[in-house]
Amino acid sequence: MIISGLGAIAISAVNFIPQSLAQIPISSYKPISINSGAEINDILTEKDIPTGQKGFARDYLIDVQKDERLEINVESQAFDTVLSLLDSKGDVITENDDVASDTTNSSIFFKVRQSGKYTIRVSSFGGSSGGKFTLKVTKLRAIE
Repeated sequence: MIISGLGAIAISAVNFIPQSLAQIPISSYKPISINSGAEINDILTEKDIPTGQKGFARDYLIDVQKDERLEINVESQAFDTVLSLLDSKGDVITENDDVASDTTNSSIFFKVRQSGKYTIRVSSFGGSSGGKFTLKVTKLRAIE
């Protein structure tokens, strides 16, 4: 749009999508469905989701019920893990980088407040490219 008069102003709108994300077709995004009690051995690679912070992420979809308590762990000897839990809207509910000062493994304890599908995201910290990891999801008993 051009507005004329004393001192013309030119305004334009451009859609901006980072090049790394623009190359991934939306239809190719299919998080891996898992259940509580799952133990998954997987590999984080440069073919996974770019984080925009020089790292990559792999997503897992889990269907949980209100008041369930979950322990989610990710361990790797190959890279510094980051573990995130996202709600159905894609908002981060909680995340963990290092579960303790002497490890780069990550852990989350979570009580489900609303039934539904949640995304567990495994990513690398500090731009590391990834490697082999183990993801464990454990359903904990309620303390009565």
